Amino acid sequence: MSWETIFGQLSWDSLVFTGAIKHPSSSEFVAFGAGSIVILGAVAVVLLLTAMRWWGPLWRDWLTSVDHKRIGIMYIVIALVMFLRALIEAGVMRSQQLAAYDSAGYLSADHFGQLFTTHGTIMIFFVAMPFITGLMNYIMPLQIGARDVSFPLLNAVSLMLTAAGAGLIMVSLVVGEFSTGGWSAYPPFTGIEFSPGEGVDYWIWSVTLASIGSTLTGLNFAVTLYKKRCPGMSMFRMPLFCWTTLCTSILMIFAMAPLTVATIMLALDRYVGFHFFTNGDGGNMMNFANLFWLFGHPEVYILLLPALGVWSEVVSTFVSKRIYGYTSLVYATMCIAVFSFGVWLHHFFTMGQSANVNAIFGIATMIIGIPTGVKVYDWILTMYRGRIRLTTPMLFHINFLLTFVLGGMTGILLANPTVDFQVHNSLFLIAHFHNMIIPGVLFGMFAAVQYWFPKAFGFRLHEGWGKASFWLMAPGFLLAFFPLYWLGMLGAPRRTVMWSDPSFYPWLALAMLGAVLLLLGTVCMLVQIGVSIRQRRQLNVLLGDPWDGRSLEWSIPSPPPPWNFAVVPQVDSRDAFTEAKKNGVAYRSPTAYSDIEVPCNSMAAPLIGVFSFTLAFGLVWHIWWLVVLSFIAAWGVVIARSFVSQTTEIIPASRVEAEHEAFLAAVRTTPGVTRDLEMSPKNRGKAAPDRIGQPSQALPDDILESAL
Repeated sequence: MSWETIFGQLSWDSLVFTGAIKHPSSSEFVAFGAGSIVILGAVAVVLLLTAMRWWGPLWRDWLTSVDHKRIGIMYIVIALVMFLRALIEAGVMRSQQLAAYDSAGYLSADHFGQLFTTHGTIMIFFVAMPFITGLMNYIMPLQIGARDVSFPLLNAVSLMLTAAGAGLIMVSLVVGEFSTGGWSAYPPFTGIEFSPGEGVDYWIWSVTLASIGSTLTGLNFAVTLYKKRCPGMSMFRMPLFCWTTLCTSILMIFAMAPLTVATIMLALDRYVGFHFFTNGDGGNMMNFANLFWLFGHPEVYILLLPALGVWSEVVSTFVSKRIYGYTSLVYATMCIAVFSFGVWLHHFFTMGQSANVNAIFGIATMIIGIPTGVKVYDWILTMYRGRIRLTTPMLFHINFLLTFVLGGMTGILLANPTVDFQVHNSLFLIAHFHNMIIPGVLFGMFAAVQYWFPKAFGFRLHEGWGKASFWLMAPGFLLAFFPLYWLGMLGAPRRTVMWSDPSFYPWLALAMLGAVLLLLGTVCMLVQIGVSIRQRRQLNVLLGDPWDGRSLEWSIPSPPPPWNFAVVPQVDSRDAFTEAKKNGVAYRSPTAYSDIEVPCNSMAAPLIGVFSFTLAFGLVWHIWWLVVLSFIAAWGVVIARSFVSQTTEIIPASRVEAEHEAFLAAVRTTPGVTRDLEMSPKNRGKAAPDRIGQPSQALPDDILESAL
């Protein structure tokens, strides 16, 4: 049996270490270092799990769990790990550009191309998407009073497909090379003729796995929001985060499909000689551009809408006011979701459409700014005459308002095709995109972690380290990306590995300084988590309501029990928990308890994830026996699961009653804290009535809304 039969196109030269030995250069040594970090990191994790005897709990309590809360946490862990890689890659690219003035720098052109491809792919598909999916997974069922999502096992499968895609990208640091075609992977450059190696195949299959997982997630969340709301929670009583989750889920269902179709068609071009996107033989690469951006622009709002929901929750909580303009915020969210499907062509104004077509899409792009502006005004009016508490999440929100509006203004500029023609391929476009995504999505997710971490783990994050992280990240973002606007106006092209114009240098140096500050801010965030774990006794908020929260997730213990609610709540208004506290019925014992049915753990999802990974790896390296076996094994798991009859277990009413009554007794005997003391050790998760800054002292919202 030949080597090729067993290992396909794999060879010793495929290993990243071989290049550093055979062709030593600074670029190869950087690749060697990155691969070494991946291997040493994996070994360290294995040794830690073994030394602490955590393999059993990891498998039993996490990997096989179908609890939406644990799945949400695992999504966020994936996002944070991949974020660290993408941030380091961004710093390496910035330092290369700084070092490459009138010289080659220390990276080869191909290596630089791989970096900007992996950075974009990771940040979109394996940082932002898992982050928002994990957050929606954890919070949305709690906010609607549900015990879990509609399809718990499907939820776990979606997670494992995303994890398989992320694993494939991490493996590409050690075995082979990644694509140099950018995160959008335009053919014909990514076709087999111009990119014959394994790099584009890594991109295709990692993105395909993530795309399928996100499609399944969208279906799951949409059904959950339609079918699992607790009694009394009509659509217009849902928290705004649930509304943004619903619209995001619908976008996932319809927007991820064109991406999956595009990646499969590109794979057919590369593997079996089809001509969907080739230069000749009937191929047309514009079909790929249209399919990709039919996904690509809704994707912007798939990422952004959940973060906008986070901002609505944060501002109403830390201003101690009901959100202003709830109805207008809901309709604005719907409009953004619908309009997002009608503006994809502005991503390629320069690709040969007629002026009339460009003008139509330019106008549509400007229109989508209107509902976004409505949201900004509503948040500002919520803050008006409220009692603003400058906590870490609120600081991120204020920074978001300022920077997001500036980024939106540059988006209106780019919506004009004549302007876009001048700056489309320049760093101006890079600045605009990051100006929207980092404050709008990434900072939104960081604010969400600060805000909901106590709910997930039962203790607050250290506020001092949180603010230190913010005060490094906020100016770091400005320094890292605002100079790129000016560089773009000077004519600096994007994706450029070296420079010769001396006027670029000081602006690149400022951008490098910003990247360093962002990295330091991330370090502070990691230190914050470590310090908080060490001080968790002083920071504990097990009673569940550290911020005087307004929605149902704050009415239960922290962390929540596996069944979420001892008795499914019944609501009769928005801000249901605030109303319950106001009326003195928040912590009453139920009249009766009953047995609760919850889904059993299942090994099906992790097995499907493993076989999906090996299937994709086999496709990348043309190891056809591995492809066939993995395909059969994955579907074998699905078929075997269909024969399992015992898929749920019963939590007896006696256990539910004992735990819930103990929680209620602790709440009743613990003094509440006012908002002035919410960051002190006295805060154990019970909020006291705080009259200062209540809505009654502010101009009534109905008067403000009618005036607007």
